[in-house]
Amino acid sequence: MNLRDLEYLVALEEEKHFRKAAERCFVSQPTLSGQLRKLEDELGVILIERTSRKVLFTPAGDAMAQQARKVLKEVRELKSIGQHFAEPMSGEIHIGFIPTVGPYLLPHIIQDLREHFPKLEFYLYEEQTQALLKRLEEGTLDCIILAELEGMEGFGSLQLYQESMWLAVPQQHPEAQARSVPLHNLKGKKLLMLADGHCLREQAMGFCFAAGIGEDQRFKGTSLETLRNMVAAGSGLTLIPKLAVPAQPEEGGVSYRPVVDPVPGRTISLLYRHYSVRRPCFNELAARISLLVKPLLV
Repeated sequence: MNLRDLEYLVALEEEKHFRKAAERCFVSQPTLSGQLRKLEDELGVILIERTSRKVLFTPAGDAMAQQARKVLKEVRELKSIGQHFAEPMSGEIHIGFIPTVGPYLLPHIIQDLREHFPKLEFYLYEEQTQALLKRLEEGTLDCIILAELEGMEGFGSLQLYQESMWLAVPQQHPEAQARSVPLHNLKGKKLLMLADGHCLREQAMGFCFAAGIGEDQRFKGTSLETLRNMVAAGSGLTLIPKLAVPAQPEEGGVSYRPVVDPVPGRTISLLYRHYSVRRPCFNELAARISLLVKPLLV
């Protein structure tokens, strides 16, 4: 038994498909299948029921895959410990972003981070909040950058910046002429929102509920760009995070106006596992990102 065999087992358990698991592990399908058969022979139990249509894991296979995932996580931590003491700002770093942060933050920071930390090799991932938290807990991500919500107390947190929400309206809308929009002006109106699973939806709904603003139930966006296009089409209004607002407040048929009294916003933070030995690296990254973003939010 070796670590590579455990990687094959975990990949197959997650993909439930021999070809996809082999591609993920960068080996041929016969190689992966053969190694797993050898693992079964060594253990003396059947781990996988092989059928022509699908892959089924036996109870023994499920238990082995679960334990293998833990072993691989600990191995990654061992590697991180050695790397941390050798040179904390070097090696691979796997960072997750939520969809309402990554596309709007990364263009402002990634080139600078590469130049400022030349020995770090960045791997970037975009998923919704719950998927990122799960991957962080399992150890497949080193840290994640997202909007803080209740229930994240189990992770270490480094605040990066506070981001306000702006109102996006069609250019012919009356609010498009205002310098800013008091939140109470929107009372009784219905706003376009993202679909379930996006943390921005939960935050926007919180502000809207408190201000007597409703949700347009006819449509739920899959991304901020979808919402932006719906506004441009004259189909409604929405809230957009400041970093997603174009440099020109009128663009593409949409006008963007700051919301005041109160200002709706969110806290963007870098989360990491409490016991991670890469805390010095995260401290450096967080400080640099905060410095880069600060002038963009004025």
